[in-house]
Amino acid sequence: MIWLAALVLCLLPEVAAAETLRVATFNTELSRKGPGLMLRDIIGGRDKQVAAVVSVIASARPDILALQGVDWDHEGRALDALSARLAAAGWDMPYSFAAQPNSGRASTLDLDGDGRMGGPGDAQGYGSFTGQGGIAVLSRHPIARDEIQDFTAFLWRDLPGATLPAVAGRPFPSSEAQVAQRLSSTGHWLVPIDTGQGRITLLTYQAGPPVFDGPEDRNGLRNRDETRFWQLLLDGAIGEMPAHPFVLAGGANLDPQDGEGHHGAIETLLTDPRLQDPAPVSPGAAKAGSHGHRGPDAQDTVDWPGIGRFRVDYVLPSTHWRVTGSGVVWPAPEDPSAGLVSQASRHRLVWVDLIRE
Repeated sequence: MIWLAALVLCLLPEVAAAETLRVATFNTELSRKGPGLMLRDIIGGRDKQVAAVVSVIASARPDILALQGVDWDHEGRALDALSARLAAAGWDMPYSFAAQPNSGRASTLDLDGDGRMGGPGDAQGYGSFTGQGGIAVLSRHPIARDEIQDFTAFLWRDLPGATLPAVAGRPFPSSEAQVAQRLSSTGHWLVPIDTGQGRITLLTYQAGPPVFDGPEDRNGLRNRDETRFWQLLLDGAIGEMPAHPFVLAGGANLDPQDGEGHHGAIETLLTDPRLQDPAPVSPGAAKAGSHGHRGPDAQDTVDWPGIGRFRVDYVLPSTHWRVTGSGVVWPAPEDPSAGLVSQASRHRLVWVDLIRE
């Protein structure tokens, strides 16, 4: 724990902590194969991955944290237990929010086009049980829960400019499925938080992967539109954008250059003049790998064995902020903390330090 904290501290900017707000995103991959199992592992105290996740978060010391890969339960017990583990590790994040995600939300239709119903691909977002692989928010500052905008139920077909999948000119997998299909694989949330620098709104989501489909490109098209949602929100075509500073933090499951998917969606977001891309880097991602051509400025945030390293997790502040530091918690292979960080998740925690202009 001490050496991991030292790793993160060496990346900190020379700005007093009281003056900055650290916003982070972390796909923990804590999701388990059945309901209640994640809670069991968190409170059991013996699961090595849980311990590693807690160590990474406590050492990074975020003020606001967008989480992915966490199982939702009706009473919020798993998230409360994770918060308690963090407090015991020395980093108290007493405020939280999690709503039921689309992942694992059952439907009565064949949504994935495999000719059967009732499988994990027939849920509104892929999942074997309600809430599997959801998203959540932890914060050191109060969350204005009554003012949250939740677009989890937003239908894909209602997104302006949506391209729905088709085969031979016919809707895939069916017209009935497209009428019912929600856009979000997990959810799209706008979460207002009252901090020492005033109100901030966290925009967060976790898009589905743009793979595991066929020539109809159902997952690829949906992934693109899950990220394009934010562009339409910024344009005023959907929802109500806050007038105060905001930060978009979450998982696009999309790299701007490499891998499969419609790269233009994330490229457009990264270059939007209303947002800033701090382009955080890390020693570990800079090491030669599947994207060794990126050299010392590698910005990858995930290492999928056998597939490669990609940048898929993002923290993008609005232009209301001055960015004073950023990074990806990914130590070099020879660093003593490397094993623990990789044990926590294939994804790496991404953080950005901000001062309100």
